[in-house]
Amino acid sequence: MRRSRLREEGSLRVRCPGPASTELEAIIVNTAGGVAGGDRLKLDISVERGARLVVTTAAAEKVYRTLEPAAAIEVKLCLGAGARLAWLPQETILFDRARLRRAIDIDLAADAQLLLAEANVFGRGGMGEAVKDGFLFDRWRLRRDGRLMHAEAMRLDGAVSAKLAQGAVAKGGTAVATVLVVPGEEATADKVRALGDQLRGEVGASAWNGLAIVRLCASDGQALRHDLIAVLGALRGTALPRLWLN
Repeated sequence: MRRSRLREEGSLRVRCPGPASTELEAIIVNTAGGVAGGDRLKLDISVERGARLVVTTAAAEKVYRTLEPAAAIEVKLCLGAGARLAWLPQETILFDRARLRRAIDIDLAADAQLLLAEANVFGRGGMGEAVKDGFLFDRWRLRRDGRLMHAEAMRLDGAVSAKLAQGAVAKGGTAVATVLVVPGEEATADKVRALGDQLRGEVGASAWNGLAIVRLCASDGQALRHDLIAVLGALRGTALPRLWLN
């Protein structure tokens, strides 16, 4: 596997740590150290026919307090015929009064394979931080063979901690994640369910129409990371990128 084209602008850099045998590993580095109000980050990644790629980040992405317009992150992922992508960025940490709009658009060929995980942590609980006020709008669109397969959006605006405390939202948890698997079936969800007591937070898995979805909710970022490593390990069947285990 090899990198065919790379274009970098602004604060984002991509590093490939070593030669690839069965898959190429790419690490995204934000040299700015975080995201502030008014920032716009764009990632456009294509995995060509038959290629295999795993993408992670050098560290958790931090979204800082701002009085400016919301920061924006746009992610576009395109997988060709027979391509495989594991999109495994480390968690996004939102500070009090952070404002972020994120859009993730995915286009898959009919026989492409995807494992995608995104995690959001609201404040650093270990440091006594909470997101009393903030804004997050997270929009996802997944298309397979040109047809819309999955769409979702999450919006938190205003008193974020109070909303997370509601039973129908996060029951007081401050860290959440979603994992998508394509193709996914009931056996995929069963791999997650089999983890049982190994998990510290709440995890639910379901599958339909060739897609499996896993939702995770935990009391804090550390507990979420523990559970996400277990879930991704079960789904991936191979070791996670080393940066996840540091």
